[in-house]
Amino acid sequence: MTHLKLFALKFIATLLVLGIILGAGFDVSFQNILWITIVLTAAAYVIGDLLILSKSNNVVATTADFIMSFAVIYFMTDALTVGDDVFIATSISAISLTVFEYFFHQSVARSLDHEKVKSNSEKQTTNSTGQLQVESSNELFPYEKDEK
Repeated sequence: MTHLKLFALKFIATLLVLGIILGAGFDVSFQNILWITIVLTAAAYVIGDLLILSKSNNVVATTADFIMSFAVIYFMTDALTVGDDVFIATSISAISLTVFEYFFHQSVARSLDHEKVKSNSEKQTTNSTGQLQVESSNELFPYEKDEK
């Protein structure tokens, strides 16, 4: 359920950012924005948020998301639209999404860490018989003194 919520949040935020920048600023149709959002959200969530963020830190994952966002937006906008300002539109969109991604990664890390702790605590069960066991040893010191 956590992944569904995070994915939905990322999808809505990406759709809003691209809708405002590409739709209002560069006259890209809503259908094209929706396709770009679907592809970008799926790729960025799986690659950037689940794979890269889990193995590195926020800065590395955010940098990877910027590169991925720029590539996906640039090539899809260039293929789906007929416009001259593709580079400028892509740059503004990718930078805006990168700012969102930096804060989103913090939320992802907290949610996934909380999910791991919860699943680990559910896996750990104690089988208590009601009897306590005590460990004891003969040594009081970690080394023996030489007595001559």
